[in-house]
Amino acid sequence: MSVATADHYGPWTVDDVLALPEDSRNRIELVGGALLMSPNPGVPHQRASHRLHVLLAAAIEAVDAPFEVLEAVNVIVPDGLLIPDLVVADVDAAAEAGATLSAHDVAVAVEIASPSTRVTDRKMKPALYAAAGIPHYWRLELEPAPRLFLGHLEAGAYTDRMVQAGETTAVTEPFPLDIDPARLIRR
Repeated sequence: MSVATADHYGPWTVDDVLALPEDSRNRIELVGGALLMSPNPGVPHQRASHRLHVLLAAAIEAVDAPFEVLEAVNVIVPDGLLIPDLVVADVDAAAEAGATLSAHDVAVAVEIASPSTRVTDRKMKPALYAAAGIPHYWRLELEPAPRLFLGHLEAGAYTDRMVQAGETTAVTEPFPLDIDPARLIRR
């Protein structure tokens, strides 16, 4: 832990977190005044993230939807600051954004579960994204086989539909997307 974090007293704020020096080894998020640190993801995670990013961007471009895919950006939520693996954001809001993006400008938050983030991605983050009003929360799990959980916000919580390898997403909102999760792992 850096000196900047070791010398901090009391609850953390978004401004405190944004003032920290860049950390090349950890992602630092803020939940309820406490820091949430996770190691940077490994190669399988990054491979899947890149492939999903490319497929999302192509789907958006195919229908000229007003969105942009961004990787690992700071998203302000009511209880702090989260860094989803990918977001699908309003293209105009993304063009104007600086260090952070408002949750109101995010259509889809995507997390790719890693061994160090699996519980957080399954339990805590869906509740935080739902409280922020993000319409879609998608979670990709790579093990034991790739599967994509497509969450749609209904009555303050996400209703999930699981898509396994060999199946296709057949998503229509917020734009058409039809991919097999198996395309996201090593060939």
